[in-house]
Parts: sequence; C-alpha cells; structure tokens
Amino acid sequence: MKVAQKIETQIKTLKEGTTFKYQQLSIELNEYSAAAKAMERLIEKGTIKRVSTGIFFKPKQSIFGALKPNEEELLKPYLFQSNKRIAYITGLSLYNRMGLTTQVPRTIKIASRDKRITVSLGNIKGNPVKSYVDVTDKNFVLLEILDALKDFKKIPDLDKSAGIKIISNQLKSLSLKEIKQLMDCALSYPPRVRAFLGALLEKMDLTIELKTLKKSLNPLSEYNYGIDKKTLPTLTNWNMK
Repeated sequence: MKVAQKIETQIKTLKEGTTFKYQQLSIELNEYSAAAKAMERLIEKGTIKRVSTGIFFKPKQSIFGALKPNEEELLKPYLFQSNKRIAYITGLSLYNRMGLTTQVPRTIKIASRDKRITVSLGNIKGNPVKSYVDVTDKNFVLLEILDALKDFKKIPDLDKSAGIKIISNQLKSLSLKEIKQLMDCALSYPPRVRAFLGALLEKMDLTIELKTLKKSLNPLSEYNYGIDKKTLPTLTNWNMK
C-alpha cells in the first residue's frame, strides 16, 4: 500500500475533532518525506488541518463549517509520547474542570515526571511542572485528585465544604484497587496530602487498611487546612485542623 493510501486509511478511522501526530500514523522513518507531501495534500483538500508543526486535527463539520477541537483535545498530543501518556493537565485548569473554582487561568500547567512540556498554540499557553510520580493512563486521574488535595488551601474562591463533597464523590467512584493505587501514589506527595487523603478515606468507612498512610506521617506534625470538624469529622484523627 502506498504511503498516501496508508495515511488516508488511518485518518478515516479517527473521530472528528481528534488531534494527532505523525507518530500515531504508523509511518516508517523512510516514509516521512512521502508522508509530509500526502499530509499537505490532505490539508489542501480540507480533510485535515494543521494545529502546529507536526500536529494535525481531523475537523468536525457543522452547518457553520469546520469546528476547531476543544482546548483539551488540542493539548492531547503533548500529553503522550509514542502513544503512551506521559503528562496531564493540572493547576487551575484542572480545578475548574473539577468544579472547585470558577477561575480560568491564562497559562495551563502540564505535569510530567521527566519531560518539561511547554505549549504555545495561539491563545493556549502551557508551562511545565514536575509530577510526583511517573504518569500513566491508569494513574493520571488519581494524580489529579492528589493535586487537588495538595493545593486545596490555595484554590481561589473555593467553598471548602463543597470542595470536600466534590473530591469525596470522586473517591467514591473509584474501585478498591484504584484506592490502593491512590494511596501508593500519595506516599510520594507531601505529608499534608497523605493526612487529608487518610481523613477522607476514613470518613468513607471503607474496608481498606489505612495504616500505611498513618505510619508515613510524623505524629507530632499538624496540618492546617482551615476545615470545620462538622465538614470532616475525622480530621483530628489525622492531625488536621
């Protein structure tokens, strides 16, 4: 099969609004020159559009014409390497999506363990932050929860009672296996995060052992989150206040 045919066949399988790179098209190194020409022809036909150098999207059609992909979709190619997730969006963008704040940041934070990811796509700007553990498709949602606990005190216009309900509901949606994985990841986070997580999990009264989290904390340390005991009755068990 010719390179152009191979590319068109693969693009047909993509959903409208999807962003992608050359690497996702299973192109051999010796095929890149032919692939670049094939991609230019597809751009001219309007089958695909260029987001930036080496990044494209399959436009979604509407009565008003081709729609641009949303912000998260545009950033997606930067979050993966060789089809494996290596990063995730954190900070105010994440907390806004979680419903913890109404504020929208000018610059998006992109967390990765080993790679510094900087993005500049028109009005979308992304700056790198270091994740506490290696990021995968199986754990990035768990890391989002832990980041929210880490930054809980400094999330702007946060209603703490509502915030705890939102995060508690996310915890309740996890399986016991995922919660155990969450606790393992938490061991790499600051002590205040482990204490907060322990208090939330204890309040849920799960059939899961919390000793590992408890033993990881200094019994003389206190963690001041400014949370009312009525909102989180278990907080004193974890030296929170």
